[in-house]
Amino acid sequence: MKQYEYLSGGTCDTLEFSKQLSKFLKPGDVLALEGDLGAGKTTFTKGLAEGLGIRKNVNSPTFTIIKEYHGRLPLYHMDVYRVEDAYEDLGFDEYFEGDGVTVVEWAHLIEEQLPSEILTISIYREDNEKRRIVLQPKGKRYEELCKEIFS
Repeated sequence: MKQYEYLSGGTCDTLEFSKQLSKFLKPGDVLALEGDLGAGKTTFTKGLAEGLGIRKNVNSPTFTIIKEYHGRLPLYHMDVYRVEDAYEDLGFDEYFEGDGVTVVEWAHLIEEQLPSEILTISIYREDNEKRRIVLQPKGKRYEELCKEIFS
């Protein structure tokens, strides 16, 4: 599987990269966000939200599982870190098949419920500021999306 990498110099860089990515997103897109605690998953999501014209402050939905924001497209921000049963039906597919963009932090924890086509974005710490952002497209839609972003 082909993957694409972006080296972020810091928070502002990460925000700008995800803001640019948001310009290519369409209703029904699902992004799986992976990375250690504090790697920048919520920062990445904030950039997406800004790019989608969302004015509300975006923060991690750690205790609510799903937060909804409305802009050019709705943004469904999920944090499934605390989901105890990976098979529990929490209505995720309604979001995945909805009219917005879904971002799932810690997506590997509900892998069985994820759509077969998805864009996995992993964020790795290179040092205190720098992050390596790796995009792994699964499916034609996301392969084309990555080609557009990195062309």
